[in-house]
Amino acid sequence: MLGIRSFWAALPVEGRWLLSTVAIQTLGRGLTLPFTIIYLHEVRGFDLALSGTLMALIAVTGLVVTGPGGALIDRFGAKPVLLAGLTAMIAGCTLLAFATDPVTAGVALVLIGVNFGVSWPGFNALIASVVEGEVRQQYFGINFALVNLGIGVGGIVGGFFVDVHEPATFVAIFLVDAATSLIPMALLLGPLRHVRTHAEHEDDAGEASDKAPSTYLEILRQPAVLWITLLTFVAMFIGYGQMEAGFPAFARQVSGVSTQTIGFAFAVNTAVIVLVQFLVLKVITGKRRTRVMQVMALTWAVSWLVLGATGLVPDTVVAAIGVLAFMGVFAFGETMLQPTVPAVYNDLASDRARGRYNAINAAAFQGGAITGPVAAGLLLGHGLDAWFIAAMVAGCVAIAVLALALERRISPKVNGVTASEPEPATE
Repeated sequence: MLGIRSFWAALPVEGRWLLSTVAIQTLGRGLTLPFTIIYLHEVRGFDLALSGTLMALIAVTGLVVTGPGGALIDRFGAKPVLLAGLTAMIAGCTLLAFATDPVTAGVALVLIGVNFGVSWPGFNALIASVVEGEVRQQYFGINFALVNLGIGVGGIVGGFFVDVHEPATFVAIFLVDAATSLIPMALLLGPLRHVRTHAEHEDDAGEASDKAPSTYLEILRQPAVLWITLLTFVAMFIGYGQMEAGFPAFARQVSGVSTQTIGFAFAVNTAVIVLVQFLVLKVITGKRRTRVMQVMALTWAVSWLVLGATGLVPDTVVAAIGVLAFMGVFAFGETMLQPTVPAVYNDLASDRARGRYNAINAAAFQGGAITGPVAAGLLLGHGLDAWFIAAMVAGCVAIAVLALALERRISPKVNGVTASEPEPATE
């Protein structure tokens, strides 16, 4: 793996622009992410159930637009699609800042969801077009750490700034969120205006372009894509899908910890990712990505068992420590997920279909993020605490099995193995 200086030197100018602004771009999102439902319920006075339903519009809209968004990226390039998404984000955040009725808030959240639906495949396609080879995996990992840094700092600042008795403080953070979207828009219209993420002509895709799958059905028929997509869905179902629902609900209802402890747990998550990501990248570079995914699955299984154990000693200092430990161990697993899964998708993709490959990745992510909270609500709502933990651990086992199946269906190069470490031929 390249050191920080060597990595930075290896990046093209466009890659440096992208990476150097990530933390600032995501600062606005960090300001609003933890407080949107509080804003809807406590500031605007919407019923809690209605507020939760409105929040779900972001993920549902994102899932709906991801497919068409990926196809548009392949046809017209990532830039116009991302610009449309960022415009929707700016309009959505601005509208939400002044929304005083559910309909207006719903329209605003749909607009925000449109951006989420196209930004994942769009920016991943952009990154893959700018950065190649070993540097790409490292880029995805460092980018993830910087995203978490921006969101984490934003969340801390927002926690000190917002006041439910002062609606103007919430108006301010949503307007700042809108303003930070102007940064990537300026990059796309300025330093990145010449970056091309699609093949403009058939010949641009190479001699094998006619044989390369380009429709969603053709792409999903590839065994490697099918396995990595199933793995992504399960990882999101037991991972990010539980961060805003299953984890805080278990920590409060079963572990009996305070809301302050839960807040500190998210701070621990951010700190671990920012501090450990580069070290993890150094260790996993050149290793089989599927084996890294298996280690991640084991790490997550340990984290869920730790959380489950806190339920045996509720309302104690030990339970609070366990909740913090859960988030720290879970974050360590996250540092292995982000450099590997997106890299596999983009190494499998052709230039003609890069947007659609990343859209499939995004759809699996969003599908897990939508269904995860539903499952958590059903299990924890019926007092099936042990079954909830068992389901999370079973999901970790499933990830390990899916990673093994994936390993047999991708080449050593796609699996991240460097030329200096030859691998046996894949089946």
